[in-house]
Amino acid sequence: MPNLKFACRVLAAFFCLAPLGFAALDPAAFKAAVELYQQRKQPEAQKAFEALAAADPQNADIQFYLGRIALQRGIPEMAVAALEKAVALSPNDSRFHHRLGDAYGRSAQKAGVFSKMGLAGKCRTAYEKAVELDPKNLDARSSLMNYYQQAPGIAGGSKDKALGQAQEIKKLDAARGRQALASVYAADKKYDLAFAEYEEVLKATPNDYAALFQTGRLAANSGERLDHGLTVLRQCLTMPPPEGQPGHAAAHWRIGFILEKKGDKAGARAAYEASLKLDPKFSQAIESLKKL
Repeated sequence: MPNLKFACRVLAAFFCLAPLGFAALDPAAFKAAVELYQQRKQPEAQKAFEALAAADPQNADIQFYLGRIALQRGIPEMAVAALEKAVALSPNDSRFHHRLGDAYGRSAQKAGVFSKMGLAGKCRTAYEKAVELDPKNLDARSSLMNYYQQAPGIAGGSKDKALGQAQEIKKLDAARGRQALASVYAADKKYDLAFAEYEEVLKATPNDYAALFQTGRLAANSGERLDHGLTVLRQCLTMPPPEGQPGHAAAHWRIGFILEKKGDKAGARAAYEASLKLDPKFSQAIESLKKL
């Protein structure tokens, strides 16, 4: 009997300690960490997810969030480590491959010449895998489209492939597809076609933040329809930016860029200063203010 009692105590201790070693996810703690992430409290969210990861190191979703936080904080090497682990733990999740592609892409931007090509290839492969796993993953398709647009041909870039992804996006989501097509047209300096796509989106949804911002961005970059660009960017300032979209600091900077093109240096200065008031480290506004 003493041996039986001892065995029972050992088993009881094992099951009590199991959450530390084999870690069933604490739903409340995970939800709280996600809320911190959604509130853009990255340092606090990182600490919360690191604590969850310590208790449950084999949870792919925790690694996924750690990777996304690292991307937002500009630490691509940390993002790569976390997202590679997420993919290893759950290789058939399209989301994980997509964000791993982002991490490789950010790493490539900081890498030397010899490493850059390898990382770019990994970035493209990750995006393509994300789309293969879930053809309806519009975020992954958009990232793949952008890669095809921006990469040189030697790294797999292709205008035709970019256009193909934009057309696939439009089949799944008309409004988002129009914005994707506008991006492709703008990159090819087909500005009238690009403006026309954004106009169609805004006819259907006049308060579409992304379409408003991108219309303003197109005006700023092309030098065309500058007054319209100012109008839509100022409209952006009246609404909260959706997650993943450029914020108000970027909108103020674009406004300043347009005002500078119109010869209004005082207005441009005020816009750049408004951008830096919201984000003192906004590099584009810093550079524009220096050059003004």
